[in-house]
Amino acid sequence: MYKDLSQWVAPPIPGHDPLIGARLRLEPLDADHHAADLHRAFDGHDSLWDYMPYGPFTSAAAYHRWTKEMASGTDPRFFVMRDLTTGHCGGIASFLRIAPSAGSIEVGHICIAPELQKSATATEAMFLMMQWAFDAGYRRYEWKCNAANLASRRAAQRYGFSFEGVFRQAAVVKGRNRDTAWFSVIDGEWPALREAFLAWLAPANFGANGKQRERLSELTQLVRADDDPALRR
Repeated sequence: MYKDLSQWVAPPIPGHDPLIGARLRLEPLDADHHAADLHRAFDGHDSLWDYMPYGPFTSAAAYHRWTKEMASGTDPRFFVMRDLTTGHCGGIASFLRIAPSAGSIEVGHICIAPELQKSATATEAMFLMMQWAFDAGYRRYEWKCNAANLASRRAAQRYGFSFEGVFRQAAVVKGRNRDTAWFSVIDGEWPALREAFLAWLAPANFGANGKQRERLSELTQLVRADDDPALRR
């Protein structure tokens, strides 16, 4: 569809400023400050790495070496999820495939320890990263995952990403074929999606026992352009 972009300005690449929410602080990855606590959170949960091109890590030293290498790059640009209640690091995610000239950016390398899984804290982390991208001027925000990873596909749909299809035999990872499922949010969808996140994250959406009153997936359903057919089965 034709769209006049003659006045559009390419956005900046993600920097090193932290992203701060009500429940967590997203901090640029620093091996010396984060690796030990992240390894503590991930240790013993080898299934976290099933669909990653790396891991599991045999020791804290091995994980430190990996984080040191990753922290030195600009794409991916990694952020660490620090829970403001506990002070602990419980997850990691990155911006990647950063293409300012196209206004496109992806979120990936998401690894969330059991202590933060299925929590409002983890959801706020995804919201803060998406909000940064669109506030910076990106037009397209991507999510990709191994097509066999139904948990990741469910998460993408819950967060409001629209399913775009599967790239067959897209890669070989750890000696196995990878078909890649593609999802995206575009800038025209962001205002309504932002309101859905804010409504879900609001304290009023949680009862005294912490149980949600409205499901995020039901709020984002109003925004998504297309649902993932694999999740209808």
